[in-house]
Amino acid sequence: MVKAYAAKSATSGLAEHAIERRTLRDDDVAIDIEYCGVCHTDIHYVENDWGGTVYPVVPGHEIIGRVTEVGPKVSKYKPGDVVGVGCLVDSCRSCSACDEGLEQYCLNGMVPTYNGEDRHDGSITYGGYSERIVVSDRFVVKVPDALDPAKAAPLLCAGITTYSPLRHYGVKKGDKVGVIGMGGLGHMGVKFAKALGAEVTIFTRSEAKVKEAKKQGADHVVISTDAEQMQAVAETFDFMLDTVPVKHDLNPYLNCLKYDGTHIIVGLLEPVEPALEAGALVMKRRVLAGSLIGGLPETQEMLDFCAEHDIHCDVEMLDIKNINEAYERMKQGDVKYRFVIDMQSLKQR
Repeated sequence: MVKAYAAKSATSGLAEHAIERRTLRDDDVAIDIEYCGVCHTDIHYVENDWGGTVYPVVPGHEIIGRVTEVGPKVSKYKPGDVVGVGCLVDSCRSCSACDEGLEQYCLNGMVPTYNGEDRHDGSITYGGYSERIVVSDRFVVKVPDALDPAKAAPLLCAGITTYSPLRHYGVKKGDKVGVIGMGGLGHMGVKFAKALGAEVTIFTRSEAKVKEAKKQGADHVVISTDAEQMQAVAETFDFMLDTVPVKHDLNPYLNCLKYDGTHIIVGLLEPVEPALEAGALVMKRRVLAGSLIGGLPETQEMLDFCAEHDIHCDVEMLDIKNINEAYERMKQGDVKYRFVIDMQSLKQR
């Protein structure tokens, strides 16, 4: 039994709760959790915004910790290693997607780090708002020594969510990339696109974010509610990375793309409203695409890339007792740009 923070209903908020972690299987790694990032997805599951939450739910899929024990068939990790666990902890491991290291697209369904069903015993998975976790070695990544563990935690969701599409669609030196939204995902998109050599423009609705966008490394800032500014950048971008998680009009952004440009959605999971003007795609051979997180090989690649280019997430450290207040602040956009729980605050309670 280990300490955790769980929600027991959609309206209960999070409170201390004891959970049971399994004994090690042959390929398992036991991890003492040191830091856990707080993702907006955590709020959606705690409050059952998408339906399907199984209570009690223990959120957290941006996990950094230290290996304490390994199963008899594990050779890649040893006690003392600093490792990470992201958004998934299992998959079928045998379909074409898994064979390609794209476990996030497993044809038989990946197992999320929390609120998923374990493929072996049918138990519900519990996430990183806890003292410890046990995960198959295939779904664990090595954290490079050059990375600050606390600032590395959000890379396992916010980082890989933005890195994966930029790599997949081939962003390179000289490309013009627009990043829509200036939150946890958006600021990471800027850092990755810049490191890949692109000229980066932030699109934001807020004049107040112009200075901050430049601080994050953006070459330019466009206020998306200003018709003149939007017209000035029409048909100029190779890629648009859309990190906005709520319904918004895609049409003005599509018109910012060159012919053969690609608009990549990583934040929105709801129906697109208002309706899409298909002519904006057809007449310029533009592509509207989506992207999930990354598979395990790509997640390791992303962490190594961050270490090489000194990329990290901007974080605000959090005592777990303040998690419910942190959720309310996140709903208001009042965090730059990711809360990270110091798990010592749970272990000492």
